[in-house]
Amino acid sequence: MNDASLIRSFDGSGGVFSKGVLLFLVIIILLGVGSGYLLANNKNGTGSSTGLSLGGLTNSSSKVVGSNDLKTFKDSAEGVLEDGGKEGEGQFHLVRPGGESQYVYMTSSLVDLSQFMKKKIKVWGQTQKAQKVGWLMDVGRVEVLQ
Repeated sequence: MNDASLIRSFDGSGGVFSKGVLLFLVIIILLGVGSGYLLANNKNGTGSSTGLSLGGLTNSSSKVVGSNDLKTFKDSAEGVLEDGGKEGEGQFHLVRPGGESQYVYMTSSLVDLSQFMKKKIKVWGQTQKAQKVGWLMDVGRVEVLQ
């Protein structure tokens, strides 16, 4: 057996990762990290941990919070937000002129309604089938009026 056939010199060329390929991969990784950082810190409503979210949600520091999809959330009502549903329907209710028969009972998986307690607001949502209240709404958008 010839020992010379087992030993080879290494010149650094012909490997799996040439310098060009390695540089290309580093650039791609840096671009990915950079674009992710920019998207996460975007203040125009495309998503971050500062009250913004994906899916067309607006900034919670503005007067309008929630979805911009008014085709899905086409029903609307105005009034003063109060805590509590009625007989297990809704978590909050909107006090409107005309007494308790005109209240809108509400839930929302998109908007934290508790931040609008005792404020006059306008809500957009989808009317849900109710068993015990006159109007039950799943709220998708809130505008602070006062």
